[in-house]
Amino acid sequence: MKKLQFCGTLLMCLGVVNVANACTGITLKATDNSVIAARTMDWSGAETNNMYVIVPRGHSQQSLLPDGKMEGLEFSALYGYAGIATEQPEFVIDGTNEAGLSAALFYFPNYGKYEPYNDATKDISLADFQVVSWILARFATIDQVKQAINDVRIINVDPSASTVHWRITDATGRQVVLEIVNGVPNFYENEIGVLTNSPGFQWQMTNLNNYVNLHPGGAGPTEFGPIELRSFGSGSGFRGLPGDFTPPSRFVRAAFLKTYALPQTNAFDAVTQAFHILNNFDVPSGIQFPVGKSPTNMPAATQWTIATDVTNRTIYYHTMYDRSIRKLDMDKIDFANIMFQYHPLDETKSQPTVSVTID
Repeated sequence: MKKLQFCGTLLMCLGVVNVANACTGITLKATDNSVIAARTMDWSGAETNNMYVIVPRGHSQQSLLPDGKMEGLEFSALYGYAGIATEQPEFVIDGTNEAGLSAALFYFPNYGKYEPYNDATKDISLADFQVVSWILARFATIDQVKQAINDVRIINVDPSASTVHWRITDATGRQVVLEIVNGVPNFYENEIGVLTNSPGFQWQMTNLNNYVNLHPGGAGPTEFGPIELRSFGSGSGFRGLPGDFTPPSRFVRAAFLKTYALPQTNAFDAVTQAFHILNNFDVPSGIQFPVGKSPTNMPAATQWTIATDVTNRTIYYHTMYDRSIRKLDMDKIDFANIMFQYHPLDETKSQPTVSVTID
């Protein structure tokens, strides 16, 4: 019974793709070489069950299969890790392990395609929503992931649900995107440090060339025949930067904002900068649906935002309910002895306020 509920909850959340899945990821590097991997998690169809998870070394788990049973690939954790999961603690969306490897999942509808599930290979079948857990549990470097990817068969537990793609980052700042198209895993070096959703990463990079005219600062003044044209205000060099919430527009906007943001001197300042940049990608509830048709009245479709100091293995996050930044310091976790555990992101689903003291 538990297995059926487990599968049903997942499919209820993930089986519909015509709602906002507007996740936006950026990666920053401070001048002290600290690496910050940050992203939003957006889902407008329903409030998901969001939790932070702490996984000790030696913890074992098994993949979910299309029949709702957890009888797929079994793997144990060589490395302890922590991250944020959705619906079930096995479904880590974004996390980092004690070796300094970070991995994250982003929706990738209509462009990815996994191999069809084959019961004969169920022992190496790995649900796409458990790939992040597998990466964090088993590997210390990107190259190790690339070498091992053909040893598993990544599957979708519901053929009607969206496919996903992944961002993998190490403590040096190297980052790759993993996309599976026609059953073939493809890795792309992500030097720009941005990821959204569909179309594929290579298309998104090509599309950046459409915005070659944009630049920071102001535009003009420009002689225009007998008159002079002047901008109406500062920032006119970015006039034409797309502001809608489609994945291509968010990719372009994120690429320009993070590229031209002032470099920060240390990890924490870069973390706070990442949150400020990602504020530009918060999706208000309701805008993804016709007027009066929104299925929920959540505070936002952006349910949580995470910024991970990969270099120092520290996770920061805030949620749609509580914008206060919370911190999880992995260096203070004894992954050899701690118990497997998970906890809600919000103890109370309300925004705390602090009264100003007036003398």
